[in-house]
Amino acid sequence: MKSSARLLVSPLRQPTASRSLTRCIHTIPPNPANVVPVYGTGPPPSPPQPPAPEATIDPRIARRRKQAEMLQTAKELRAGAKQPGGNSKQTLLKKRFWKDVTVNEVDDCLEVHLDTRPLRHPTTKDVIRLPKSKPNLAFALALEWDMLTSAQQATKHHLIPLTSTVCRALDIRADDDKKGEIRKNIVTTVLRYLDTDTLLCFAAPPDPNNPVLASSQLNDAGRSLRSVQEEVAVEIIGFLTSNVWPGVEINPVLDGESIMPKAQKPGVREIIEGWVSGLDAWELAALERATLAGKSLLGAARIVAEWSEGEAGLGQRRPENGQKRFGIEEAAKAASVEVDWQTDRWGEVEDTHDVEKEDLRRQLGSSILLVAGTGTAR
Repeated sequence: MKSSARLLVSPLRQPTASRSLTRCIHTIPPNPANVVPVYGTGPPPSPPQPPAPEATIDPRIARRRKQAEMLQTAKELRAGAKQPGGNSKQTLLKKRFWKDVTVNEVDDCLEVHLDTRPLRHPTTKDVIRLPKSKPNLAFALALEWDMLTSAQQATKHHLIPLTSTVCRALDIRADDDKKGEIRKNIVTTVLRYLDTDTLLCFAAPPDPNNPVLASSQLNDAGRSLRSVQEEVAVEIIGFLTSNVWPGVEINPVLDGESIMPKAQKPGVREIIEGWVSGLDAWELAALERATLAGKSLLGAARIVAEWSEGEAGLGQRRPENGQKRFGIEEAAKAASVEVDWQTDRWGEVEDTHDVEKEDLRRQLGSSILLVAGTGTAR
């Protein structure tokens, strides 16, 4: 049997002659709108505004809300003060309350003024007064405060290092009139560096039969670390034993591979201790700062002797033999002979060696400013 498929077409889908395939379109035009002209004059009225919150809130409720906001602010301030480094006056310290910084002469002394307010000691609140013979120190102190951008920065010691050093000298002078405990502690501290002074610790001598040793390595100038250390130490020690401590013999405390420091000869420590104890407040503060910065009591002692206007300074007795004065660069290089040797050979570590180098020069420079002057104090 054969099956046949039949296409079924719905009679509704079949085109007929009576069904029109076109759509009627209206051709009647719409009626135009009548536009009424505006006859208003003047500016348009302001938009409506919502009523003020105070007008819709009971005065008692508004007062309680204000009290709640004040209590919340006080709570946040107390919470900030309890946190490490927090301060309830932090918002007030974010601004600089002074405009100009000047140096004025008051009662035969030099004062740094923040506008009309004199600079004061952060602890005792006494006015910081400098000798009239130290104008460089006064202007450097004023420049330090003029560089600050907010009062909050004045609470950070690393941003006002010179102010901290000046206050240290003032504390020593004030304590000398009482017990003198600060002076005794400083003398004890700096004398400890005599046993481990940077200038008295020498590397091992080079071994010509073993050039592989670190002590046998030479720099670009063909010199060993030991020879450079000896040259720097001999020059500084020779100056001190000739002009500051005549007749005193200072020997190395560490030599070569030894790890136990050697004591100086009898009498050497007593002579140096007597000289340190006799320094005035400015000289003692400068000696402490330079010793801690360079890890060398000998280098700090030469700074004080070369630059001080007080009794410990050489003044006119300083030999004028054509040598360059022992300044910041010379003291910094003497305190970092081994570091410079290693960095010249292996390179510097960025943001480490360069930062330490500048910080060392900053601290040694502040020591020179403390003791230097016009010489009228003597």
